[in-house]
Amino acid sequence: MPGTLSLVTAVLATISRDELRDRIDDGADFVLVDALSPLSYAMGHLPGAINIAQDWIDDRARRRIPDLDTEVVVYCSDAGCDSSHKVAHRLIELGYRNVRHYEGGKRDWEAAGLPLEGGRGRTAS
Repeated sequence: MPGTLSLVTAVLATISRDELRDRIDDGADFVLVDALSPLSYAMGHLPGAINIAQDWIDDRARRRIPDLDTEVVVYCSDAGCDSSHKVAHRLIELGYRNVRHYEGGKRDWEAAGLPLEGGRGRTAS
């Protein structure tokens, strides 16, 4: 099908840490996806994130995010981690139309002194 490959290989839309923090603080309607392993997720994740690791995307995406028009923001540990890219691109292949990537990931979030949920993450004061 012409155009399908270019849609998947297109540059992934990004979201900055400040914009993501504002969307979380404002209670915006979007789904935040942690693309790391279940253990990494349990040890700490961004507030409100759900865990959909690369190996689970085909099985869990439709159940966890039933509306293909939902805004989805995907992240992993840092800019060098490719799990979030793989999960984001697979979501696009599955038909999701509003997928963004938080490149800095969990390390950038923590370095800014922002809270994590779960495990050993910093909690909000």
